[in-house]
Amino acid sequence: MFALVSDIAHYPDFLPWVVALRIRSDSEHEAVADMIVGFKGLRESFSCRVHKDRPDSVTVSYIDGPMRHLTNEWHFVPTEDGGCRVDFMVDFAFRSRMFEALAGQMFDKALRKMIAAFEARADALYGVAA
Repeated sequence: MFALVSDIAHYPDFLPWVVALRIRSDSEHEAVADMIVGFKGLRESFSCRVHKDRPDSVTVSYIDGPMRHLTNEWHFVPTEDGGCRVDFMVDFAFRSRMFEALAGQMFDKALRKMIAAFEARADALYGVAA
């Protein structure tokens, strides 16, 4: 799961609303990227730094864009059955009141859709054949 989450170059392939992504730099421990997200004719771009602590965690910190702040953390804990428990936290606020109001109304639904996209991607890449 660490590999899936830290492979930000492929986010446009499976994450809803990610229109484009440009990687400025990438190493074993850190990446910097610009992402364009779009929803119903609205498009915004932002930049972030991705801190990679293999195999335990991925932390995303905000650089610039339409937000006041953005942080998200992924923590990966192996389970006894060979699987992985994923703990996820996100904290953000938009500068624009319009985006903040829109995000507030749709946050739960959008978060569930994003989680489902990661789960489907994990199943496609690592799922056990029946």
